Amino acid sequence: MGWSDSNWAQDPDDHCSTSRFVFNVAGSSISWSSKKQQTIATLSVETEYVASANATREAMWLHILLTELDFPPTTTTIIFADNQGCIALASNLVLHSQVKHINIQHHFIWEHVECQEVGLHYISTKEMVADIFTKALPKDSFEKFQTELGVLLLVSQLYQDQ
Repeated sequence: MGWSDSNWAQDPDDHCSTSRFVFNVAGSSISWSSKKQQTIATLSVETEYVASANATREAMWLHILLTELDFPPTTTTIIFADNQGCIALASNLVLHSQVKHINIQHHFIWEHVECQEVGLHYISTKEMVADIFTKALPKDSFEKFQTELGVLLLVSQLYQDQ
């Protein structure tokens, strides 16, 4: 499973957004990214859609990797997103006439959602694990997400060793 998120036009210099995702396999984080988007988005839905497309590309790469390691995925890879407009856009081809301005490279997500290789599911912003990579979080949220990423034990051990 994975989490995908973005921050809309947060860079004060060029107003580009940041996409981020993280994927867990068997309870451990194995892949993550936090990357500035190359284009300026006019809507928050667009930034979330671009972030979800990036996460979908990573999910497809992980499918190939796991298959080569003789652990082929047996179910749809769930990607949690906190923007319902993005989820609707990825699931409903009718809406795409309204967003033709979004680059074609990001629209491949339809194909993978339709084939059920990837499923986008809504998750509250308060539960968005990917926020740990780009936002200042309250201590309780940080510790919660740290635990979900499987790094709390390592961090705790480092503090005990000092």
